[in-house]
Amino acid sequence: MIDLLELHKYFILKHLREGDIAVDFTMGNGHDTEFLSKTVGESGHVYAFDIQQQAVDSTARHLETAGCPKNYTLIHASHQYVKDYVKVPFKAGMFNLGWLPGGDKTITTMRESTMPAIEAAIDLMDRDAILNVAVYPGHAEGDAEGKMICEYLAGISRHRVCATRVNILNSPTSPYFIVIETKP
Repeated sequence: MIDLLELHKYFILKHLREGDIAVDFTMGNGHDTEFLSKTVGESGHVYAFDIQQQAVDSTARHLETAGCPKNYTLIHASHQYVKDYVKVPFKAGMFNLGWLPGGDKTITTMRESTMPAIEAAIDLMDRDAILNVAVYPGHAEGDAEGKMICEYLAGISRHRVCATRVNILNSPTSPYFIVIETKP
């Protein structure tokens, strides 16, 4: 059976190298931040965002325990403000929408901030870059976020970005992800 998280990383590794810039738009407990940090190595840099201090603290502990290089900036702010912090093009970005695992499930990513964040992320993508967006349609806001993102991406010229949706066809409430790539 296909492991969507492993497939997610597979796509990222086709674009991200040592020394690159990456962005974790929803740091959560830091697992994606760790993956990005170890991939870009000492000479790269990762910017990670979350609106919850609990997520920032959990990620800081996780990165330290995981032995990540000190190549990251943890930002306690909404991902919609990415352009206030990231001033250079990035090679890989990750969104893991929904709520903080182990946290308050009433605090979720919201369309009002996710859509501006995705628009800003696409503007910041380097050539031959990737943006992966994990969507969780099992709750009302997650379903609405996913539909909004898909509708937005369907309207962008394929000459600007290529957007692909990867999902399990016979499980409509299972998580899926969207791969957004720029040309080399």
